Amino acid sequence: MSKNKTYLAVDFGAESGRVIAGNFDGEKLSLEPVNAFPNGPLELANSMHWNTLYLYSEVLKGIHSASAKYGSSIQSVGVDTWGVDYGFIDASGHLTGVPYHYRDSRTDNMISKTHAIVPDAELFSRTGIQSNFFNTLYQLMAEVENDSKALASADQLLFTPDLINFWLTGVKASERTIASTSQLINQDTGTWDVELLGKLGIPTHMLGIIMEPGTILGQFTENVSKRTNTENLKVILVGSHDTASAVASVPAEAGYSYAFLSSGTWSLMGIENKSARVDEVSRLNGFTNEHGVCGTTRYLKNISGLWIIQECKRYWEQHGENLDYAKLTSLAEEAEPFTAIIDPDYEPFSGIGDMPNKIKQYCHETGQRVPESKGAILRTATEGLALKYNQVMDALGDVNGAPLDKLHIVGGGTQNKLLNQMTANAINKEVITGPIEATALGNIIVQMMACGDISSLEEGRAIVKKSFDCETYLPQDVDQWDQARAKAKKLFK
Repeated sequence: MSKNKTYLAVDFGAESGRVIAGNFDGEKLSLEPVNAFPNGPLELANSMHWNTLYLYSEVLKGIHSASAKYGSSIQSVGVDTWGVDYGFIDASGHLTGVPYHYRDSRTDNMISKTHAIVPDAELFSRTGIQSNFFNTLYQLMAEVENDSKALASADQLLFTPDLINFWLTGVKASERTIASTSQLINQDTGTWDVELLGKLGIPTHMLGIIMEPGTILGQFTENVSKRTNTENLKVILVGSHDTASAVASVPAEAGYSYAFLSSGTWSLMGIENKSARVDEVSRLNGFTNEHGVCGTTRYLKNISGLWIIQECKRYWEQHGENLDYAKLTSLAEEAEPFTAIIDPDYEPFSGIGDMPNKIKQYCHETGQRVPESKGAILRTATEGLALKYNQVMDALGDVNGAPLDKLHIVGGGTQNKLLNQMTANAINKEVITGPIEATALGNIIVQMMACGDISSLEEGRAIVKKSFDCETYLPQDVDQWDQARAKAKKLFK
């Protein structure tokens, strides 16, 4: 195997984006960020959008910087982003509108309108996807409802990573893992559910070819090559949904059963299966089936995640208090345990705005002591998240037929050591955290397989384990957390 190869991972999250160089010496991987930039909602005319053109310009800047440093050792580029969101391209290849943010209010009431035509049970049995307000399906229902001009002039729908790939290569395609988040794919056929969309009045002409992760999509266009100072650089379809890439890098070993938790703005917690589970128990317990790399199915649950803490931080910043995440964690750690317990998936928590007051209101409405200080609010949010993980871990064990042995946490949320320890306490099992840059690593592993530099996902995971340290957390304060689990069972859905 040749040595000293570089792969570029373009990795977008809901708060930031990065272009990261993955350097492989034949045995170990190392990572180096070459461009990092902020991301977030763009408010235009009372609607929420993504500043996708700015994001693309930062991608080009990052690739140019990487080219200056790594030159011809760069093998390929792969792009991953959050799920469900998209842009429309017209027949000339131009955007027909500014892509919407999944938290935009246009999807309000779209679930109920959809279910009046196709019941939730049928939707789940067809698509394997839970009916979340942000799904592409409900965004398209809103486009139809609002007589969208962008939809009317669309030649193709491209999910966010597909859009970036199109601008890089000129090739239009939908990568499977990102498309699977949309609730537009039939789990039995693996293709767009045209019959379902017909029932809902959603046009399907703009749905293009679905390609598998690991496919070489194409090379940079001449214009992109000039702007990035590269030559014949290929773009590979990775697990374009960031969770698909994150799960691909989980450094698990044979010999024990485990759940994964991709921890960030959203928490995605689940197990890998060979096929979808679309039974009624799965639907009622909130589990969804998203496609993974190498033909796997990610059977998981979406949990609100660090969004609640991020929104508290944003609210306090708007009111003149700039607290970094280290300070927020310190305040939570110093606060009294179990002032109250919140359900992170309580619907009002999903929206933007005054999260501290929403937490107080929830505690008041559920007859609990109301957290008043910042520390108490943050600790309540963190404990609630850990207890939610316990509820999902138990449900996964039931589906699995036996309790799971361990939990692997990957992603940026692993930096919150307080939450990691609380999670071990809550689930009363060993928790293994790392790597932090799981999404970029999973992205790179798929590139390495496509380039023929490694032979399997298992080999890639072994390289990750060899290259990056993990941390282990064991349960503490068992009796105290037993009481909290009992209380949470009465509050959680």
